[in-house]
Parts: sequence; structure tokens; C-alpha cells
Amino acid sequence: MPDPGSWPLAVPLDSPRLRLEPLRVEHAREAAGLLGDARLHTWIGGAPPTPAELEQRYRRQVLGHSPDGRHGWLNWLLRDRATKKLAGTVQATLSRPRPEHLEAELAWVVGYDFQGVGLAKEAAVAMAAWLRTQGVAGCVAHVYPGHRSSEGVAAALGLRPTGRLDDGEMLWADVGPRERAAGQPGPGRPAT
Repeated sequence: MPDPGSWPLAVPLDSPRLRLEPLRVEHAREAAGLLGDARLHTWIGGAPPTPAELEQRYRRQVLGHSPDGRHGWLNWLLRDRATKKLAGTVQATLSRPRPEHLEAELAWVVGYDFQGVGLAKEAAVAMAAWLRTQGVAGCVAHVYPGHRSSEGVAAALGLRPTGRLDDGEMLWADVGPRERAAGQPGPGRPAT
């Protein structure tokens, strides 16, 4: 079993309009109001979580790794610096497909009332930049085809659609260094 202590730990991050707060169990009640908006679930699926469900989920996630230690879990809640309200979440699931090669599967959710002003892009870019400083060599994300906002976030991260669908979502992956220099999309890599 991999050493669960070998994963980076989430730290507070700042972007121009947001404070990215590492997830705490205490966030559950406040986050339930944001994530409980049924309009969000048009794209992300499922039912709005209750405060108790979020508290259980957050207790697992704050450990920072999967039970078997094979994946690192990094989660942040987005706090609007102007209003001090929670605006969404970003997360990275880390894996090592090869020794010394760290990859991240990225995800983001912005509360319905905070959408349309670029907060998902701002937060995801801040998270990805920090992940690179922690040794992450590649990133992927799953995006519902036609979800233009999330496609824009993925593109801002330097990800490109691979043509591979997983559970109805398009896998987006980093462009490689050579393709990045040439301005062309790189090959897709397996989902983590």
C-alpha cells in the first residue's frame, strides 16, 4: 500500500477575487446552502446533499488520501473575498501512474448565483498553478460535452478534448511540451 503521507497537503491559496480555503469538516453546514441548490445538479447530477451528508463526505476527504493510499485528495472551498460568502469548490485527485510522475484529475463547481463571471476559471487556474509547484506533471478533467463554461475553464488550464468519453463526459488532457510549443493539442492520457 502506498504511503498516504506522500501526497501534498492543501494550503490556503489566493486569486484576485477568491480565497481558496482547504476543506474542513466545519465547512459542511455553510457549503450545504451553496451545493444544495437544485439548479446545480442539472450538470453535475445527483441530488443536493444534506448538511449531514456533506459532513460525512468532508470527514473522508479531509484525510487527504483514499483509504488505500493510492490517490491523494486535495479540496478547497472558494470564498468570495468581497462578500465573504462561499462561492464554490475546486478539487484535485492525485495519482502516480508511474513512480515519480504525479498527475491530477481536476474538478470545479461554482454556486449558481456566482456563475458567469469567471470564478471557476480563476479558481481552477490558481489551483493548477499551485499543483505544478508541488510536482504535478499532468492534468486531466472530465467535462460534459456542450457545457461551454466548463469547456472554457478546461481550455484556460491548457487542457484539450481527447475524443474519449467516460460516463458521458469528455476527457480533457494537458497538451504535451512539444505540442504546447507548436500550439497543437497533445495526446490524451488515461483517466486517473
